[in-house]
Amino acid sequence: MKSRVQVSVLVVLLLAILAGVACTKAHDDQQLTSQIQSRLNEDSGLQGKPITVQTSNGVVTLSGTVDNETQRTAAARYASAIPGVKEVVNNLQTADTTSATSAANQMAEAPAQPAAKPKRGRSRRASASTAAADPAPAMRASPQEPSVPAQAPAPSAPAMPATPPPPPAPVKVTIPSGTTLAVRLVDAIDTEKSQPGQTFRATLDSPLSVEGDVAIPAGYDVEGEVVDVKSAGKFAGKSELVLRLTRISVGSKSYSIQTEQYRRQGSSRGTNTAEKVGAGAAIGAIIGGLAGGGKGAGIGAAAGGGLGGGVQAATKGQQIRLPAETVLNFTLQSPLTVTAVGGRNSGRQKLDNPQ
Repeated sequence: MKSRVQVSVLVVLLLAILAGVACTKAHDDQQLTSQIQSRLNEDSGLQGKPITVQTSNGVVTLSGTVDNETQRTAAARYASAIPGVKEVVNNLQTADTTSATSAANQMAEAPAQPAAKPKRGRSRRASASTAAADPAPAMRASPQEPSVPAQAPAPSAPAMPATPPPPPAPVKVTIPSGTTLAVRLVDAIDTEKSQPGQTFRATLDSPLSVEGDVAIPAGYDVEGEVVDVKSAGKFAGKSELVLRLTRISVGSKSYSIQTEQYRRQGSSRGTNTAEKVGAGAAIGAIIGGLAGGGKGAGIGAAAGGGLGGGVQAATKGQQIRLPAETVLNFTLQSPLTVTAVGGRNSGRQKLDNPQ
């Protein structure tokens, strides 16, 4: 009888543990919405944008307005990466598309101007009245006077084609040091895989302006370098990542740039290890106590602690992973003089084929 009670208690305890694990894995719509909004707010390029997130049965709908197509795609990727999301409906509009639609609607709503109707009969009445008032012109010609033939008009000289104006001279602008460059990663960076001296690709996420005028629009290619990387070890040590930008392509030219280093450190896993070992020992003691009293509790605690330590021993410290589409901020250390371009992605050049 006693053994049956102990088995029943053990079964109830295991079911409670499994139920707790199942609850932690459950994602309702409100939690998914909150997680997606938090992820969007972490992106400096999407902060403050009027983005609405709605979730129903795991289907996420994004609506609102962003600056460009790159930000629209990034928002959808953030939402689809959240565990529990089944589908993402991307209804986000870009600023260019919204402006074009508004202009088209205004043109469609403008009333058409009626065409002026020609006035009829006026010229005939004027000619008749003039002839009746002055009949002398028909009588002035004398039959003895020879008629003078009318002279044909001289042919006009052919019109010379207008000479097109010369193209405007290239305008060079200088972006001062201390200017912030916001870039969006194209290549992912991982402290467990990257090496010092390795290059990475990115794109300019926000335009660079000088005294209110855009010098370099968003979307141009940027190249950077991994200055230093350290991978976290087992039980101790912290991962470290140091990056910098080295080049930007504008139009048909490529420019070397100098920026301050971007540094990031991961956290150590030592404290987390102790907590997991202690938790394993506690669970082992409970099960061991149910199975064999005090002695069983001691054996269970030792086994649980060994299990927790063994699992943690195979786990390295926290690594730094920067996935593609991550926005990073760098600061120019020296002024950058470039030839200004006329518009977004005008004459854009890929870094795969530098000039």
